[in-house]
Amino acid sequence: MYHIDCRDQLERVFLRLGHAETDEQLQNIISKFLPPVLLKLSSTQEGVRKKVMELLVHLNKRIKSRPKIQLPIETLLVQYQDPAAVSFVTNFTIIYVKMGYPRLPVEKQCELAPTLLTAMEGKPQPQQDSLMHLLIPTLFHMKYPVESSKSASPFNLAEKPKTVQLLLDFMLDVLLMPYGYVLNESQSRQNSSSAQGSSSNSGGSSGIPQPPPGMSFYAAKRVIGDNPWTPEQLEQCKLGIVKFIEAEQVPELEAVLHLVIASSDTRHSVATAADLELKSKQSLIDWNNPAIINKMYKVYLGDIPLKTKEGAVLKPELKRDPVSTRVKLKIVPHLLRSRQAAETFPANIQVVYDGLFGTNTNSKLRTLSLQFVHHICITCPEIKIKPLGPMLLNGLTKLINEYKEDPKLLSMAYSAVGKLSSRMPHLFTKDIALVQQLFEALCKEEPETRLAIQEALSMMVGAYSTLEGAQRTLMEALVASYLIKPEVQVRQVAVKFASTVFPSDHIPSRYLLLLAAGDPREEVHGEAQRVLRCLPGKNRKESASKQMPSFPEMVYYIQEKASHRMKTPAKYMTGTTVLPFNPAAFGEIVLYLRMCLAHSAGVVPTSQSLADMQDHAPAIGRYIRTLMSGNQATSSSSSSKSGETNPVQIYIGLLQQLLAGVGGLPVMYCLLEAVSVYPEKLATKFVDKTEWIKSLMNSSKEEMRELAALFYSVVVSTVSGNELKLMIEQLIKTTKNNHSPEIQHGSVLALGFTIGRYLAKKKMRMAEQQDLETNADFLPEQEELIQSATETIGSFLDSTSPLLAIAACTALGEIGRNGPLPIPSEGSGFTKQHLVESLLNRIPSSKETNKMKERAIQTLGYFPVGDGDFPHQKLLLQGLMDSVEAKQIELQFTIGEAITSAAIGTSSVAARDAWLVTEEEYSPPAGAKVNDVVPWVLDVILNKHITSPNPHVRQAACIWLLSLVRKLSTHREVKSHLKEIQSAFVSVLSENDELSQDVASKGLGLVYELGNEQDQQELVSTLVETLMTGKRIKHEVSGETVVFQGGGLGKTPDGQGLSTYKELCSLASDLSQPDLVYKFMNLANHHAMWNSRKGAAFGFNVIATKAGEQLAPFLPQLVPRLYRYQFDPNLGIRQAMTSIWNALVTDKTTVDKYLKEILQDLIKNLTSSMWRVRESSCLALNDLLRGRPLDDIIDKLPEIWETLFRVQDDIKESVRKAAELALKTLSKVCVKMCDPAKGAAGQRTIAALLPCLLDKGMMSPVTEVRALSINTLVKISKSAGAMLKPHAPKLIPALLESLSVLEPQVLNYLSLRATDQEKAAMDSARLSAAKSSPMMETINMCLQYLDVSVLGELVPRLCELIRSGVGLGTKGGCASVIVSLTTQCPQDLTPYSGKLMSALLSGLTDRNSVIQKSCAFAMGHLVRTSRDSSTEKLLQKLNSWYMEKDEPIYKTSCALTIHAIGRYSPDVLKNHAKEVLPLAFLGMHEISDEEKSEKEECNLWTEVWQENVPGSFGGIRLYLQELIAITQKALQSQSWKMKAQGAIAMASIAKQTSSLVPPYLGMILTALLQGLAGRTWAGKEELLKAIACVVTACSEELEKPVPNQPSTNEILQAVLKECCKENPKYKIVAISCAGDVLKATKEDRFQEFSDIVIPLIKKNSPESIGVRTTKNEDENEKEKELQLESLLGAFESLGKAWPRNMETQRCYRQELCKLMCDRLKLSTWKVQLGVLQSMNAFFQGLMLLEEEHADPEALTEILLETCKSITYSLESKQWESLTSECRTLLIESLATMETDSRPELKEKASLLKKTLENLE
Repeated sequence: MYHIDCRDQLERVFLRLGHAETDEQLQNIISKFLPPVLLKLSSTQEGVRKKVMELLVHLNKRIKSRPKIQLPIETLLVQYQDPAAVSFVTNFTIIYVKMGYPRLPVEKQCELAPTLLTAMEGKPQPQQDSLMHLLIPTLFHMKYPVESSKSASPFNLAEKPKTVQLLLDFMLDVLLMPYGYVLNESQSRQNSSSAQGSSSNSGGSSGIPQPPPGMSFYAAKRVIGDNPWTPEQLEQCKLGIVKFIEAEQVPELEAVLHLVIASSDTRHSVATAADLELKSKQSLIDWNNPAIINKMYKVYLGDIPLKTKEGAVLKPELKRDPVSTRVKLKIVPHLLRSRQAAETFPANIQVVYDGLFGTNTNSKLRTLSLQFVHHICITCPEIKIKPLGPMLLNGLTKLINEYKEDPKLLSMAYSAVGKLSSRMPHLFTKDIALVQQLFEALCKEEPETRLAIQEALSMMVGAYSTLEGAQRTLMEALVASYLIKPEVQVRQVAVKFASTVFPSDHIPSRYLLLLAAGDPREEVHGEAQRVLRCLPGKNRKESASKQMPSFPEMVYYIQEKASHRMKTPAKYMTGTTVLPFNPAAFGEIVLYLRMCLAHSAGVVPTSQSLADMQDHAPAIGRYIRTLMSGNQATSSSSSSKSGETNPVQIYIGLLQQLLAGVGGLPVMYCLLEAVSVYPEKLATKFVDKTEWIKSLMNSSKEEMRELAALFYSVVVSTVSGNELKLMIEQLIKTTKNNHSPEIQHGSVLALGFTIGRYLAKKKMRMAEQQDLETNADFLPEQEELIQSATETIGSFLDSTSPLLAIAACTALGEIGRNGPLPIPSEGSGFTKQHLVESLLNRIPSSKETNKMKERAIQTLGYFPVGDGDFPHQKLLLQGLMDSVEAKQIELQFTIGEAITSAAIGTSSVAARDAWLVTEEEYSPPAGAKVNDVVPWVLDVILNKHITSPNPHVRQAACIWLLSLVRKLSTHREVKSHLKEIQSAFVSVLSENDELSQDVASKGLGLVYELGNEQDQQELVSTLVETLMTGKRIKHEVSGETVVFQGGGLGKTPDGQGLSTYKELCSLASDLSQPDLVYKFMNLANHHAMWNSRKGAAFGFNVIATKAGEQLAPFLPQLVPRLYRYQFDPNLGIRQAMTSIWNALVTDKTTVDKYLKEILQDLIKNLTSSMWRVRESSCLALNDLLRGRPLDDIIDKLPEIWETLFRVQDDIKESVRKAAELALKTLSKVCVKMCDPAKGAAGQRTIAALLPCLLDKGMMSPVTEVRALSINTLVKISKSAGAMLKPHAPKLIPALLESLSVLEPQVLNYLSLRATDQEKAAMDSARLSAAKSSPMMETINMCLQYLDVSVLGELVPRLCELIRSGVGLGTKGGCASVIVSLTTQCPQDLTPYSGKLMSALLSGLTDRNSVIQKSCAFAMGHLVRTSRDSSTEKLLQKLNSWYMEKDEPIYKTSCALTIHAIGRYSPDVLKNHAKEVLPLAFLGMHEISDEEKSEKEECNLWTEVWQENVPGSFGGIRLYLQELIAITQKALQSQSWKMKAQGAIAMASIAKQTSSLVPPYLGMILTALLQGLAGRTWAGKEELLKAIACVVTACSEELEKPVPNQPSTNEILQAVLKECCKENPKYKIVAISCAGDVLKATKEDRFQEFSDIVIPLIKKNSPESIGVRTTKNEDENEKEKELQLESLLGAFESLGKAWPRNMETQRCYRQELCKLMCDRLKLSTWKVQLGVLQSMNAFFQGLMLLEEEHADPEALTEILLETCKSITYSLESKQWESLTSECRTLLIESLATMETDSRPELKEKASLLKKTLENLE
């Protein structure tokens, strides 16, 4: 039965369809019937289903041909989602959804888009794809909310993670889809092979067409769908997707890849949009997120068929291809940003190989891939890079070998190899071929690539430093071959290899470097020399043996190479000679051999200065002797071709060869040294070469000639007898006869040196054997020869050529040093005396050069050394001491040496042979004659020169004394005079000249070292006493005293020079070790003099090192003091202490180690009594706090702050500045410390700092301190964030107080003296300034973090502040804090609201209107969070204030508060409307004075009332009872003003409600009448007006008698009683009121009333007015006005009170008419007008005009009277001045009369009317 029904229905639908003619009709039918028809598909009956299918087929044809027809998509979608629907139905439903959805208008599509998403859930994949295919085009048109809040987003995707995934996958495919792609089923995928190079999937993929890159066949198919998009539509879809991602509809993480792919789109619009979005998200995306990176790799590489289980499962149609190169180019830059990408194996290698060698790669992608290799090398961690290394290296070498197009790319590849080598050296160590390959490339590549290869090779060096055996030999050969290439870069890298790969004692590599040192290019030879001359360090003792090749081995190696090179073209030709190496290399070789020699001899090799080299000669000599003796035995067995087997001989041979070919000072020196240290063996070989040596003596260089002359003398000294004689004679001859100054110079020196050696030899022989006669060497003729030679030399002393004079002087010195001068002592001619005087004269002479002076002084010093009986020893010494010239410090050092030598004579070390014996080893020969005059010298220096008035002399004497003490430290005489010497030095300490001070301090140290224990104690105590008491030697001022030295002017003469030493002394005594002062003096070495050759000879650096070691135990006590001293304002002290610091504190961590001690010392000294100390402490503190972790000293911070605050107010400006600097640093450091990242330390810091900053800093009287404290607090609050919470209860109140404290005082002053208006404006400006201040900013920061835990403490303090706070800012601030609290933590605040309310109440009554307003504002917010009971109490309080307090301030505060509650907490006000609104109503009716403020209050009340009632009338009806209660209360108030206000309010109630119903009417009237009783008061009139209003409004109600409701009678009684009151103003109102009441009640009380009114009118008649003129004008004026007013009032009232009672009318009509007519004639027009109005009322109420009461006579009488007076007044020309109102009134009255039935009236009236009309 049922299915037949169904069939019928279906038939009917069919019929309808057939009948549908227009699209419109068809659409209607479809939208109505399509969904139910589809549901019929679930029918079990075959027939029904068939019918449905038939119908649908018909439908489809119709619909497809009419594209405009809309389908009922919404209904269909709902049906589609129905979980109960059969799949058959859903399958058909979706067909129609797909058909109809694109037909919808765009807006509708957008609206339904979210439904499509919801519909997808749990449906089969193909249907989901179809739905997404519909959704994607819509996205372009979607509108997204601007603010991305989850609630507002159109797609609520957060709850549907599965749908999101599906959608994202589909979007990715859409973005990858190329434009215009056609899926060609026939295309086979077989031909294309994947990027990996293997066929993509050999099994069963033959039938599948090739999908677009990056997509699988299935993906392409579902994007194309049933109806493919055109390229334009596809572009829109892609843009829509980008917009969708931009609107943050899906998590950012998921959509990064989509944006990257979209940014590579071929259409500009899509790519730009995606790029912009990517850029804006750049900083937010975490590129190290594995999810993002793995997705990128997956898209880049496609699905690689790995041989895993999953790989096998992957169906061919689901396999994705790698993306196109265009997309790859966009992906790789993002991989470069990511550390994670570098670590992801194996994808990283696959991307590299694909980019470098893939089938579709291009140069751009190659470049990016190389950058990725660099990125991997730099960021990949050790463990992850291990497996990558070999693959990366293979890839790079492959690229380098195969790819030659782009030099830039090659460069990158090479430098990648370099980076790889520095990360993974072990990969390279075995592979020397790679090095060779790169070297070869370096020779052949383009110039721009070379640099990269060079860099790569330099990086690779490290990988080869551990080569052994064959590998090392191979590397040697490699380097050797590249060292001779023409390309300079190649040579440079080869040098690097030679110097780094091999150890420093590896001979072949050193040889290669030596060759490179002869390279013409600076970059090559410079590097080689640097490596070769780099000395082995002193401190690494254990490795000393390995640091240089041994001398013999190196020599043999060089010789072998040299002899080999001589046979090859590599040899070097110069002039006639042939050398094995070029001169530069040869010179370097010789020097290097000399360094090896020194190293092997056990001294520190040096090649910089010849003088230093000479100090090592004796040690080298010993080594050479052992070499010579040791090698004699083996010489026969290993004889080489040259026959020279001994290394020393070979070395000398090489030197000779080079010297002969090229020359050069160092070479000459090396040869001289080698021969001099072992002359008996080595010098003899050169006897036959004297001519060659002479040729060297004629060299053009002065030093060369000197060395050659020395060499000559060494060689000559080995011959004797005749031979010697010949040679000397020859020299004398050359000297005299040759006129070439060079040759003469060389000969004079040679003569001197030779004679010197001869005399030394003679002296030695004499010491050995006393008998001279037997020895043929020293014959008399020889002596004569020697004497004549000496005289010859002497003759050159006066030569005009300074060169020769110096040579003669030097030669004489040598002779004198070695023995007595062979010339007479005194007499005429060339004698010793003459010689001494001549030399002494040269010292002060200004003509001589410094060199000459130096030599003369030296020579003089030597005479007593060689001659024990030198006769002029004291003369010479005296002469030296007297030859002081200003400022010749260097010379004074020389004189010091000379004095020392001359003073001890023969026992001086100057007598030794410097080549063979060192100073320390030398002891004077036994038999020498003693000529020691030290006691005399000391005496002269101490007693004459040290105390000289001339500072130069004092300085010189100090230097000599130092020299004596240093050189003669063991001398008896020196030891016995230590105290005197010390006091001499101390006296010089206070000189103004730095050098003198320094010399003296050094001297003191030496003196102390010399004494024994007892001496030392005495010395220390004297020194300390002298320094601390500052006693000093007075220099007598004589004629030659130099008072001010150059540059000395302006220095303090108070011994300021001593301050440094005083400080050192106090430093030592503080350590209770006074003797340490000497150590300090040794360390405080800062004069440049000690770095010069002369200064260094004193060896103070050694002493200083020792002193440093001795002071080490005292570091803990010293460090704090020294640290501070480094910042002393006194430059001298600062320098001295800094050098002590540098000497003692070598460990970088010392300061951190002693941080607490240093800090303690600085804090203590910040308040020292000396400004210098305060300043240095501030500066030191500033330095100390910078950049160190201060976690350990947090508890010290408050103390530092407080102390610095005090110092900030120091009396001295420089100290203040220093303190400011320190405070700024401290502030920065503390702010950093308060970072939440610091954890517990941050908490502790805040806890320590806040009390100090709040109590001391912000309350400080010093403005700078306050400013800084606040600044710091603000910054701390910004950085500390939530950590402030526990401190808020202290911080917030303190900051609130500061709002007032920190306000300029002048504002208070101005505010007190301003007018009210100015004050209000100014105060509100002040308050807004306070609210925008940094303090308030900080408070707001704190408020964010408050909760219950803190409020308990904070609220009481806030209340306290509101009550007792001073200052506008504080109170206003408190109010605004309360407002913030109500918004920040409303629930938590509830328990405390009551307290806050009662506190705010006190603020409400503040005299200052601005504070009052802000408290009211706060209260308005606070009631939101308070309990109901509190709110009620508050409202009651306000009510009672308003009603009971008289002061206007209370009333204002009520208005403000209730207005604020209404505005900010309207719901609270609504809940308490019954309490609030009646008060507001009453308040609205406040009687405003002249002042504006009350008007404002009325407005506020009015606003509250109007906002909260449904129209004024409704409001009154609603709250009538409460309104009456409150107005009654007001009427009973003590205050008249309040009574009046109540009355007005009552009147208002009466007016607004057209009629009051009992019992309210009674209540009101009773209240009003009660108010009337009693005396008259200002404002009482309002009661009368109110009564009039009420009675007028409710006259009908009054007629009914009701209990408790006053009767009309009572009311009239009361009112008439008031009319009798005296007060004229009041009386007027009363009469008017009575008139109104009478009119309203229509009562007849005319008799009583007229008794009151008529006398009033008569009294105010013109006659009576004119009488009283005694008062002044003004009062008269006022009185007249009053009278006028009362007249008018009286007439008006009479009109109103005219009763409709015949009796009464009869009594009074005549009288009244007369009265009116009289007034009309006599009065001003104003009165006339009043009278006329009254007349109008009179006539209207006149019963005579009514027929039943007619009385013609009486009427005639009245009319006659009236007409007369009216015409009178009209004729009085005042018609014009009557207002139009009056005229109309009159004309109306006459018109009424005209219509009257009585003829006489008509007549009169028409006459009058005519008259009037004429006037018009």
